[in-house]
Amino acid sequence: MSITIAAMPGQLPDLKMLALFGCGAVLLRGAGCTVNDLLDRDIDNKVERTKSRPFASGVLTPLQGVGFLGFQLLLGLGILLQLNNYSRILGASSLLLVFSYPLMKRFTFWPQAYLGLTFNWGALLGWAAIKESLDPAVVLPLYTAGICWTLVYDTIYAHQDKEDDLKVGVKSTALRFGDLTKYWISGFGAACIGSLALSGYNADLGWPYYPFLGAAAAQLAWQISTVELSNRSDCNRKFVSNKWFGALVFSGIFFGRLVS
Repeated sequence: MSITIAAMPGQLPDLKMLALFGCGAVLLRGAGCTVNDLLDRDIDNKVERTKSRPFASGVLTPLQGVGFLGFQLLLGLGILLQLNNYSRILGASSLLLVFSYPLMKRFTFWPQAYLGLTFNWGALLGWAAIKESLDPAVVLPLYTAGICWTLVYDTIYAHQDKEDDLKVGVKSTALRFGDLTKYWISGFGAACIGSLALSGYNADLGWPYYPFLGAAAAQLAWQISTVELSNRSDCNRKFVSNKWFGALVFSGIFFGRLVS
């Protein structure tokens, strides 16, 4: 999204940069999952949904995990070095968030907010990779929208594990919000859409952006209004459906930039 919104008006986004960031997202997300599973292995083996994960089940040893993590980070470094110096510093700074996120569920009921800060760093980095700078009027609303979106989908996701989380003593927004979850995530959903609208307006995106954003808002409203928070399979189904929300927003940015 950030790379596309940074494209010149009437032009396609930088395809090489999209490919680099696509690979980088897979690698860094994978590294985050490796760190998470390493640090949480003694918790995961007590949770029904996660007890079969490689480190929790003993299929892989922690030493093997550290070796694999090193391999992931080495490949990620190869991608980072292809960016400008501004982006290299900004990208490397995200590692602090990546490595500390798995610990948050032990200390705060808001690990989903911290995940939002971590997962959506690309809103800053994508723009910086194209422009070699940051435009706060565009990237900060985009970053805020991503954080709010994460709070919606990861709170829904966390409702799958709330009974087990209570038993093992870890925290989440699902436990913090409880019966008021739908009110909370409705607020975050509205903030997400509002921030996306502000980012698009400040970036001078063309009119196609707004119908797509309206469709994305409808998809998010459908998720929130229909999710059965006591039904694990439905929570997972709604969580997975966020690929369509992301696709709608990206499509709006893509076509909005082409006609701007």
